[in-house]
Amino acid sequence: MIDRQNIESEFQNLQDRICKGLENLDGLGRFRQDLWHREKGGGGRTRIIQSQHIEKGGVNFSAVMGDMPERISKALGLGPNRFFATGVSIVLHARNPHVPIIHMNVRYFETSEGPWWFGGGIDMTPHYIIDKDAAQFHRSLKETCDKYDHAWYPEFKKWADDYFYLKHRNETRGIGGIFFDRMDSKRASKDRLFDFVIDVGDSFLDCYSEVFNKYSDKAYTEREKEWQLHRRGRYVEFNLVWDKGTRFGLDTGGNIESILMSLPPECRWTYSYDYNKIELDTINKLKKDIDWLSRTAE
Repeated sequence: MIDRQNIESEFQNLQDRICKGLENLDGLGRFRQDLWHREKGGGGRTRIIQSQHIEKGGVNFSAVMGDMPERISKALGLGPNRFFATGVSIVLHARNPHVPIIHMNVRYFETSEGPWWFGGGIDMTPHYIIDKDAAQFHRSLKETCDKYDHAWYPEFKKWADDYFYLKHRNETRGIGGIFFDRMDSKRASKDRLFDFVIDVGDSFLDCYSEVFNKYSDKAYTEREKEWQLHRRGRYVEFNLVWDKGTRFGLDTGGNIESILMSLPPECRWTYSYDYNKIELDTINKLKKDIDWLSRTAE
């Protein structure tokens, strides 16, 4: 059975593959790497790209361990114990407002008391929601899930809709995707679950390349850039107010620059934004439980 050293090593390899693929996709940019160490145990590799098409992107690997904070132990129903957590996390903000924001995360967590699990997912946040693009994105995720269990895509799609939700705005962060957590031996063997999360990670480049290649060179107006900055503000709100990964990183003393790498280089909060027809169409699609697989019209 795969162990945590194997998982840590394969997550590093996944980070390497994705970074190489994104550099090829951008065509000019190269990742800057910062190695960091956590005083209480572990560390990671933060990789940031800022270039002609990817305005700001991060592909981070971390592996941290140590005494579990009491607040987290209580939340998990555990006594004092130690933990190990490793994973790869990605957020990309493109320069062109027609290219969506995309996020991917795969992770593994174990405790000294015995429980272990995998988690992760992919979700997309278009500034302009195009039904055909959303359908293709969800179709790709369904194909990955269906290789393991046909029940997983609808379950994980629903989980993403509920998780990536701005309660204070009553809107989803974007078109969702898949989200899963606490995947342990009740679901499948550790080896099979690890194969699944690696497949999710490797599906990321295909999912992103599809929309990136379609829109990265598309002309855009000042109004469209303004809209992008406005929508990025919503992304920031979710990551700082609701995201559990952000809170876990802060609670466990992670590298603050790595934790906040998901934030865009620029964003804007506009009081009482005056939507035009195209923008309002996107706003009206920021809802849970949309069957994107059936949305094939432009």
